[in-house]
Amino acid sequence: MTEPTILTGQQIDDEGLADWRPMFKALQTRYRTGDFATGLRLVTQIGAAAEERDHHPDLDLRYGHLNVRLSSHDVGGVTARDIGLARTISELAAAEGATAEPGQVSALELALDTADHAAIKPFWRAVRGLRDNPAHDDELRDDDGDLPTLWFQQTEPHEVPRQRFHLDIRMPPEVADERIAAALAAGGTLVSDLEAPSYTVLADPDGNSVCVCTWQGRD
Repeated sequence: MTEPTILTGQQIDDEGLADWRPMFKALQTRYRTGDFATGLRLVTQIGAAAEERDHHPDLDLRYGHLNVRLSSHDVGGVTARDIGLARTISELAAAEGATAEPGQVSALELALDTADHAAIKPFWRAVRGLRDNPAHDDELRDDDGDLPTLWFQQTEPHEVPRQRFHLDIRMPPEVADERIAAALAAGGTLVSDLEAPSYTVLADPDGNSVCVCTWQGRD
């Protein structure tokens, strides 16, 4: 059997899924349900559709909203299976009167600077209970999706610095500029926007950095 093709961010965007946004290797959305009972009905309907397709999303039901994440875990990305189920979920949500809020979704990764990731990777694999990503030697992941991915950014050897971690926050492109502007107004500084809109590097007043990332400008 041929493995399903992983779609790029642009291919996903071309599908015109108004409710959904690509976040790293998944599709995500949030539905504003208004109350718990509506969300529970929607979860039940999504579950039935998922069973029928034998393709299952991650569902996070809260009072007033439902977070949904779709990914083809067997290949590690978004495929046509996710596109099809996303369309079905959108139809089910609309029938329940739930409103999509894709601008509210985000995904967090942790990046650790190191000159030798092979030396420190076993420690972080053990202490966080993560697994190797078979596609990326410099990355550790939680196969259940409960914990943020940890990846290792190559640096030159140096003395122990004040800070070695930085955050990568993936968000929908339409909210990235607003989020960046708010962070700058709150006392942050722009470190680099040379790779925008793929990522923009900001720093807080102490110099701690964060990359505001979108799917745009990536494969």
